[in-house]
Parts: sequence; C-alpha cells; structure tokens
Amino acid sequence: MTPDYMELLKRKKMTLIMSLPANDPALARAAWANGADVVKVHINVQHRASKNLFGSFAQEEEALSRILAEAKGPCGLVAGGDLESALRDYEAAVKAGFSFISLYARHMPSQILSCPSVYKMAALDPGYTLEEAEDLPRIGADVLEASVMQPDTYGDPLSAKELLQYSALCRHTPLPVVVPTQRRVTAADVPLLQRCGVKGLMLGAVVTGKTVESVAASVSAFRAAIDALG
Repeated sequence: MTPDYMELLKRKKMTLIMSLPANDPALARAAWANGADVVKVHINVQHRASKNLFGSFAQEEEALSRILAEAKGPCGLVAGGDLESALRDYEAAVKAGFSFISLYARHMPSQILSCPSVYKMAALDPGYTLEEAEDLPRIGADVLEASVMQPDTYGDPLSAKELLQYSALCRHTPLPVVVPTQRRVTAADVPLLQRCGVKGLMLGAVVTGKTVESVAASVSAFRAAIDALG
C-alpha cells in the first residue's frame, strides 16, 4: 500500500522528495531505488532550473502513467505555470492517481483548493508575507512549499539568511513546510534545515543534475543525511 503523503510529512524526521527534471520513468526509478520517499513531476510549464518544457497532461500522459505504475510512494504533480492550464488539467491528474497537486499560490485555482480527493501543496514565491503563510490553512492548503528565493540566486550556496527565512515560515504556519533546493543545498545542510522546522526537502535539478546517474548519487547522499538525523 502506498504511504500517505501527509502522513509521511508528519511522521518522518524529514521527507525526501525528488522533483524530476524530466518526466522520464528512468529518472523516477533512480529516485525510488536510492531512497526517495516521494516523486514529483510537471506539466504545462517551462521549468527554470532544468530548462525543460513540459507539455499538457495529454501530451505527457504516457510517461506519467508509467511513473505512477512503478511508484514506490506518493507522486505529486505541478499542474502548470498559469491558472488556465492548471484548471484545464488538474482533474485528469487527480483521476490518474496523483497524491498531491503542487502549484504556486498565484497559479492555484480555487477549484483545486475545493477538491477533496487530492492534497494541495501551495508554493509561496519571493513576494510572500508571513501573514500569507499563516492563512494558507484557512483557504484549504495542506502543505507550504517555500519557493521563496529570487530566481537570479538559484544555485547560490545556502546562507544564514535563507535559513532564517525558512525558520520564520515554519514558525508562522501550522502546515508542514517543504523546502525546494533553489539554492545549492548540500547533504551537510540537512541538520540545519531540521533545526529550522523543515519537514520535507525537495531535490531539484540545481543539486541533482539531469541524468540517471547524477539523480541516483544525489538522492542517495541526501537519504543518508536524513537517516542520520537524531
């Protein structure tokens, strides 16, 4: 039986999520085999870090179906980079069996927030306020994704300033906070993120690269670091 996404975030010391740089079943297999708890895929978006263009659900459906069929845990989906494409395709994603829909708050239609059969991971962007973090549960979000770094700083080393931002977000929301690797997070940073209150670490192309070998090596290193947490 596939573990429940929210139960993982609540129960585990830190949940390891692999955000695939392409909807490639081989990449998903590498992530699962090396210790990922969750895999996330994309549609309807130009992905900044990987430079990949993801098509509609219909265009990506064959690969997505294979990824879901081989999944060893929950799978989530970024439904788009705008309101209209997310609204068009989210029902097909829910029907296919994705555990959660992940979107920037500004790209998440109200209809998704009202959907009872899927978890909603709402991403705050660099223009966020702590008041918005506090109010996410009121509008139906289940998880806060802290995508709060300025795009021109992607790939920079993690500093105390970012840790302070993550810590403040964790203190100002009752929701589990997932941190994506917009900065060049290392396995050695995992205990610091835990100290901030982070419940999920989402690896992306900035730290994993885009090949089966690089994804496998990165996921394995972060799995070991999380397993070593007290």
